[in-house]
Amino acid sequence: MLVYADNNATTRTAPEVFEAMAPYFCDLFYNPSSMYPPAAQAASAVRDARAGIAAFFNVGNPAEFLFTSCASESNNHVIFGAAAANPTRKHIITTTVEHPAVLEVCREMERRGYRVTYLPVDRQGRLNRVDYVRALEPGNTLLVTIMHANNETGVVFPIAELARIAKETDPEILFHTDATQSVSKIAMSLSKNGPRDPKAVDFRNVDFLSCSGHKFHAPKGVGLLFLRKGTAIRPFLIGGHQEGGRRAGTENVPYIVGMARALERAAQTHDADVLRLAGMQKYFESELLRRIPDVEINGGEATRMPNTTNVSCHFVEGESILYELAEYEICASSGSACTSGSLEPSHVLRAMKVPFTAIHGSTRFSFSRYTTEAEIERILEVFPGIIQRLRNASPFSRENKHS
Repeated sequence: MLVYADNNATTRTAPEVFEAMAPYFCDLFYNPSSMYPPAAQAASAVRDARAGIAAFFNVGNPAEFLFTSCASESNNHVIFGAAAANPTRKHIITTTVEHPAVLEVCREMERRGYRVTYLPVDRQGRLNRVDYVRALEPGNTLLVTIMHANNETGVVFPIAELARIAKETDPEILFHTDATQSVSKIAMSLSKNGPRDPKAVDFRNVDFLSCSGHKFHAPKGVGLLFLRKGTAIRPFLIGGHQEGGRRAGTENVPYIVGMARALERAAQTHDADVLRLAGMQKYFESELLRRIPDVEINGGEATRMPNTTNVSCHFVEGESILYELAEYEICASSGSACTSGSLEPSHVLRAMKVPFTAIHGSTRFSFSRYTTEAEIERILEVFPGIIQRLRNASPFSRENKHS
């Protein structure tokens, strides 16, 4: 039985999403910018998708959403575009645990003469609000860019509060959140009037929000960027009139349709999906801690996504764990899919000061609505034995036994 437990890297495309996309490949394949009548159907599909997505986020103006290729493009667009439109401000605030699609862009901004404050996190991956408030510089801070949920640990940051503080400090400070891991799993409202759903997170002070469709059962190759109306930002891709002149390139009609359908499906089953995932996570983690000595759940004391478990096993090496899991047809990860080819320890776990004996033995399991109880049991059946065998062969484990 193949067990897929790497849903923070990508998710399977939902069958209903694929079904919604199918007509726009061969039958309604037209360029939505073309003027002849058949192309109007493609243009209408894009408009309907944008309207559906706006409703999902409780936004009255669908034009505030821009279609991109992925969250990485959206993140680049925000940071470079905001800097180009606001040249007098030279300070950016982010965290030490952001995705490389934000961290590497911030490092590029430093090379261009900007000053970047990288906020630290504690052992549980949480931000210190005092550090954040002290970092804000009225009149000089251009942008705060902080992820909503960490892709490696699932730790959730209090974005609503952080955005409110930024605007109260200086209304001209722009606020961006990369919500790639939280969209569809945490209800959120971007409306200036506040949420309709009392359970939704109030993002009224967020200027920019980015995400990727393939994290919530849409296909790879389509992303989303929320640009609040009236916020100063320059286009990142130029050379065409598409997206109201804000992003050049022919719209990817079938993928846009698919992303809208995926969010529609997520809204319909959100509460049941989250409740089920949270129950599986609680059981899974309690069993890991019961069955395996010298393990810890990274971020286990913080507010986290209900689908993500990052477990550190002391005295073993993570790459060996993944190889062993693969032998049992279990797909997991040692961290971000964008950096999994590197043997360097995770920058997120380093920032959290995970001990040397555990940082190399960290494994991320991430689940989805398609994860079954049988798959959870299969991991629990196999994983403890893998860790024990690797520890028996590890010099670090032998040294620990004799210390």
